Amino acid sequence: MPKKSLLLAVLLIFFPIFAIYAQEENLTENVTETEESASKPLSDRPDVWFGFGGETAFYNVSGLAYGGSFALGYGSGSSIGLKASFFSDGEEFKILEVDLLLRFYTFGENAYEGPFIQLIGGASLVNYSAGYSGFYLFPSKTGVLNAGFGIGWRYVYYNRLFFEPAVRFGYPYFIGIGISAGIRF
Repeated sequence: MPKKSLLLAVLLIFFPIFAIYAQEENLTENVTETEESASKPLSDRPDVWFGFGGETAFYNVSGLAYGGSFALGYGSGSSIGLKASFFSDGEEFKILEVDLLLRFYTFGENAYEGPFIQLIGGASLVNYSAGYSGFYLFPSKTGVLNAGFGIGWRYVYYNRLFFEPAVRFGYPYFIGIGISAGIRF
């Protein structure tokens, strides 16, 4: 029961719906200029995005872990964001990752699609059963810092919906491969 309570608490902390407010440089602009900026094409505005994904990660020498993730980010050309992922091998171990993302699109400073390079860092909460035979460099029921980098490609449809295949490398996972989909504003 405490595990379920911990997971619920983490979900409530890291999955709220965020409201993002833009502040104009000149607060004395009249309403018509503000309406004009609201009617700009989506590609001329800052990029806010969120998505859900599925991933498999190679956490140890004995097998793969599978799971899902939720990510939220802001920026075009380069983005900063948060990602929460949960992995399990289905039997013996479970891992909850909470990461900070720093993403750079290779098509330029206003890009929001195409190839990207991503730096990943955060914390992993690890829990595996007492009879677990896999190899770990950290004890059960503890947290560990994680870090890595990833590469991927964002495909954008209808200027809002996106699909992203990506691969990542780092610690405590060796490699992870995933697909995510979401929406950008």
